[in-house]
Amino acid sequence: MNRLDKRKLISAFLHFFISSLPLFPLSLSFTQIASSNSDVQFVDVTESAGIDFVHVDGRSGQKYFMETLGSGAVFFDYDNDGDPDLYLVNGAPLPGYQGAEIPINHLYENNGDGKFTDVTERAGVGDTGYGHGCAAGDYDNDGDLDLYVTNYGANRLYRNNNDGTFTDVTRAAGVEETRWSTSCAFADYDRDGDLDLYVVNYIEFSIEENPWCGLREKDIRAYCEPNNFSGLPDTLYRNNGDGTFTDVTKEAGVYNPNGKGLGVVWGDYDNDGDLDIYVANDSAENFFYQNRGDGTFEEVGFMLGVAVSENGVPENGMGTAFGDFDNDGWLDLTVTNYANQTNTLYHNDQDGFFTDATASTKTGYITYPYLGWGTEFIDYDNDGDRDIFVANGHLHDNLVELGQEGTYGQRNLLFQNNNDNSFTEVSNQLGPAMRLKDVSRGAAFADYDLDGDIDILVTNSNSTPRLLRNDGGNKNNWLAIQLVSIKASSDAIGARAMVYAGELLQMREIRSGSGYLSQNELKLLFGLGNRTVVDKIEIRWPNGDVQKLKQVHVNQLIIVRDE
Repeated sequence: MNRLDKRKLISAFLHFFISSLPLFPLSLSFTQIASSNSDVQFVDVTESAGIDFVHVDGRSGQKYFMETLGSGAVFFDYDNDGDPDLYLVNGAPLPGYQGAEIPINHLYENNGDGKFTDVTERAGVGDTGYGHGCAAGDYDNDGDLDLYVTNYGANRLYRNNNDGTFTDVTRAAGVEETRWSTSCAFADYDRDGDLDLYVVNYIEFSIEENPWCGLREKDIRAYCEPNNFSGLPDTLYRNNGDGTFTDVTKEAGVYNPNGKGLGVVWGDYDNDGDLDIYVANDSAENFFYQNRGDGTFEEVGFMLGVAVSENGVPENGMGTAFGDFDNDGWLDLTVTNYANQTNTLYHNDQDGFFTDATASTKTGYITYPYLGWGTEFIDYDNDGDRDIFVANGHLHDNLVELGQEGTYGQRNLLFQNNNDNSFTEVSNQLGPAMRLKDVSRGAAFADYDLDGDIDILVTNSNSTPRLLRNDGGNKNNWLAIQLVSIKASSDAIGARAMVYAGELLQMREIRSGSGYLSQNELKLLFGLGNRTVVDKIEIRWPNGDVQKLKQVHVNQLIIVRDE
């Protein structure tokens, strides 16, 4: 029996053992004994910050499937003033919808005083399509961040004019993609100095042929399962360097019509200097595309052990993120799944394979009753290791009528890293805002108030989002790093920073879209605990150049250029 077969056998046993445990009593007991950094509290400041956005899914009782997905958000500094602004994606009216106003996407400019101003109309980014995801990146290398938005229907690419406005250049750039798209992400996969674009596509669905699902005998309608529909291939656009893109999906080796994609993340999992792709699929095998370094990819998800559940069954993958949770310099991976499946945490074994660490890290059974969407590795308490946030909310608003367990609104989860390859779920101890039950979907992360700790924006389906300000995370020391490139895309997407402080090693990559339908700010924030000096910073730029800095003081933002 080879190593991979042994690993699968052990993993299958662990999965069977954990799944046979009494889930709910264990979850309750574990939460009761949890300990956390009690100095940290998350405060809902949405209203006081001036964010008056309301997501509209266009529902009318006809149970159109796009109503279930919600939408995402992106933190990006569109005006280059040093603080992250916020873009929120909206839905649109569907047949039978009774609302009076037409919902649009919104751009909020960060005022620098903890508040935001709605600048949508002036900026020209108020798309009225049925939107889902978004990502930002400087695709034309002119020094400011552009914006891509995915829809049920034609997507949108907005070029930043560097004067507070954007221009819709979708057709001219060749990235319209009219199929149902969800998540998206920019990255320079071929290392030619400009950003390419990966667009995740979902299923074939027609409003005119909306199938009836639910309990016929009781005339109770429900949203259909994704298995009722055919999947769609994703799209990879290569940047031509002249403001246009070329669809290279097939020649690059990422064409797969069996996908039903919802989440995507780029990351260099094998430390070979180029970016790989992971796609979370809904009721289909997840895809892992290994970058061959010659402009093509190889799908290796099943071989790496990250395509299906431990018992070999495709799950309902929603969101996904890369992050080095054990600070060994290698990217680990997490995927959120449907209720009664548990989320999955994969450990990078540094040999080209992953091990399912869901059970051993104690993150599995707590997520079992929840339906997870947005997720990310964050250091909420600045202690130097990565914690895990998960946004939750059910699909069905009529669970009781359907005879199903659970609740439509669910609280979100935050797993504190215990620094021993295990986690403790501590959201109940982090303030009233973390105990609220919402129908959450996307999540984006940024230090929006520039106080040295990570804040959270959570989107909620058919409702208002929540901006959760981190109060107390900056009681531990920190270092923020902004990378600016003149040799590649100015935003340095794909660059990697290694920070050494005493015995602590941390690694972060600058990436575009992540989690679910969303994107975090591009600045990197490192928690340092009580350490007062960073001994060394090693930056690997997207073109492979390596730059080093030594003896850097903490509690500051440093801007590094690849000059």
